[in-house]
Amino acid sequence: MSRLPRVLTRTRLAIASLSGYARAFEAQSGSAGAILRLARVRPRQSDPFQPLKSNEITPAFLDCAIRAIRRWNYDIVPIGEAVDRAGAKVARRFVCLTFDGGSHDLMVHGYPVLARHAVPFNVYLPTGFIDGVGEAWWLALEQVIARHSRISLMMGHDERRFTVGSITDKTELYDYLSGWLRALPPADLSATIGDLCKRYGVDLEALSRDFAMNWDDVARLAADPLATIGTATVHGSMLASLNSADAAREMRMGRAVTEAALGRSARHLAYPFGEEGTCGSRETLLAGEAGFATAVTLISGTIPRGDVPDPLRLPRIGWDGRITSLRVLRAMLAGLKAY
Repeated sequence: MSRLPRVLTRTRLAIASLSGYARAFEAQSGSAGAILRLARVRPRQSDPFQPLKSNEITPAFLDCAIRAIRRWNYDIVPIGEAVDRAGAKVARRFVCLTFDGGSHDLMVHGYPVLARHAVPFNVYLPTGFIDGVGEAWWLALEQVIARHSRISLMMGHDERRFTVGSITDKTELYDYLSGWLRALPPADLSATIGDLCKRYGVDLEALSRDFAMNWDDVARLAADPLATIGTATVHGSMLASLNSADAAREMRMGRAVTEAALGRSARHLAYPFGEEGTCGSRETLLAGEAGFATAVTLISGTIPRGDVPDPLRLPRIGWDGRITSLRVLRAMLAGLKAY
């Protein structure tokens, strides 16, 4: 979404919240609650080129959001309660706080806020990154484009060259290449990003290691009774790009590694890149066969009251970190769409 439509959308949602329309809509829609998807938590960055800013929030915003959610009389609950709450007729509306990616920043900047408020929260781990074998290709791509105005890489069998002189050019190229890369099979993605990092001097191993939590971090979280630890598979690959056997293996191994490390059940899954079109009936079936109790998508929506939702295809509100308005958050929790 370009800047102007994003501003207009933000304004529309803020007005809906300020006018009281959001509350009226929520009452009529029969929403039981919402699952809020967050990712990286860290202080605001000053770099002019930040293509991943939509996936980041500041600790200050997390603090304000938690205070506001409570002020709006939502209960903050763990993911295991979401389905039960949907089936209840009189329970108060709820919000689940979920964090994707397994970023070490969550430990440094996010967890202290969550602990201070003593709220339940849910973390989905791509276990390969915790083991130190994951590749943070999206950060490597960001570094390459940030540092260079001329970029070349192999796309399939062709050498492609790009000139990116402005921040707008860089952002457009990042969006284009990241969309292409994430749809590649894991082996092709690894080979392509490895070649790109060698060409432009990016230490992919160090970058990936610095980004991710380690198992000591995870153990610290797991010791908190308010934390629910789930999996986002092993490598965090788009499951639609894998055959059924490989997709099933990613789910099962992610769960098995988490359970072995923590010594307890890990029956909650987040589909990596779980938007509409990348997370379908096949993935839902595989999640059920792997024994997951819940699985969350990136399909936008709230949880309806009365009709028990499919626990293996739960919608989430993906929060855009470029927006800091609590009025917009209130409108989205009420069920108003951001687009």
